[in-house]
Amino acid sequence: MAHLELGYNTGYWSKGPPAGALEAVQEAERLGFNSVWTAEAYGSDALTPLAWWGAHTETIQLGTAIMQMSARTPTATAMAALTMDHLSGGRFILGIGASGPQVVEGWYGQPYPRPLERTREYVDIIRQVFAREAPVEFHGKHYDLPFDGGANLGKALKPTVHPLRNDIPIYLAAEGPKNVALSAEICDGWLPLFFSPKDDQFYRDCLDRGFDASGDPSKRDRFAVTATVTVVPGDDVQQCADFVRPFLALYAGGMGAKGANFHYEVFERMGYGDVADKVQNLYLEGKKDEAAASIPLDMVEAVALGGPAGKIRDELAQWEESCITELLLSGPAMMLPHYAELILG
Repeated sequence: MAHLELGYNTGYWSKGPPAGALEAVQEAERLGFNSVWTAEAYGSDALTPLAWWGAHTETIQLGTAIMQMSARTPTATAMAALTMDHLSGGRFILGIGASGPQVVEGWYGQPYPRPLERTREYVDIIRQVFAREAPVEFHGKHYDLPFDGGANLGKALKPTVHPLRNDIPIYLAAEGPKNVALSAEICDGWLPLFFSPKDDQFYRDCLDRGFDASGDPSKRDRFAVTATVTVVPGDDVQQCADFVRPFLALYAGGMGAKGANFHYEVFERMGYGDVADKVQNLYLEGKKDEAAASIPLDMVEAVALGGPAGKIRDELAQWEESCITELLLSGPAMMLPHYAELILG
C-alpha cells in the first residue's frame, strides 16, 4: 500500500470567514500535514486567505483549490503565483480550474465554451512567465499577447520579478476524462472532486493517456493526485452519511443546469445516473431536504469515509491502493489529531 499524505482544505466561506480557520491551519502544520488549501467561487477569493493564514505558518505547503481561470488573465495568475511563492519561501502550489458555465458567464461575464482548449493556452502562458526566458508572447484562440488591436501599443514583456522557482507546481481541477488526461499531460498534479476508489482504473487510464501525450516518461513518478474526501467518524453509519448527503445533493443537483453539470456526470459514470437524475429534479424544484434524503448509503460510501473507526480503516485500504497520493480533510482544529490517528495510524 502507498503512503498517503494528508492535507487540510479550509473550504468555501459562507457569510464570512470560517471560524477557527487559523487555528486549524496551524494545527495541521503541527501534525505534519503536507499542505493547506483555500477555495473560491463567487464570494471570498482563494489568494488573500492563503496569504494571511500562510503568514502564520512555516513549513506547510500552500495551495489554491482552486483559483478560477476566468477570474484572472493567465499573466495575472502567474504574477500572484510568483508573489505567493516568494512570500512563502517556495511553498506555493497553483491549483487552477475552469469552474462551470453558470459562474464563468454569470459572475465573471466570460464565455465558457471550449474549456480544455482554454486551459491548455492558459497553462502555456503561465509556464512562459515562470520560465522568464523571453518576453511573453502567445497568439491563440482565447488569449492574445501582446493584444492585436486596441491602442496598437502592446509590447511583449517579461515579469520584472525573478521567480523564486521556475517550476512552481500547477495542479488542475478536473472531473471529465479528457480534462483528467489534460492534467497529466500539462500539469504537475490533479485535483479530483468526488473521487471514488471503485473508479480507480478508469482514472488511471485517463492519466496514462495524459502521461503518454506529455512525452515525459518520468512524470508518472512525481505526479500528485490530491483529493478532497469527507471523513465522518461515528457509531451510527446512517447518521454519519446524513452529514454528507446534503453536500452531494448540492453538487449533483444544484451545481449547474440540466445537461451542464459536471458533478452530475461524475455520479452518472459511477452508475448512479438514476439517483443523480432524481436528486437533480428534486433540487431544482426547491426540495433540497428530499433530494438529500434520496441519496443511498452506498453512493455516500463511494466518495466518503464514515462510521466507526474500524470501518473507516478497512475502507481506507481502497484509497491507499488507488492513484491518490494525498487526502484533503476538513473540519475544526480539535478533530485533526483524530483524523491523523485514524488515517495514518
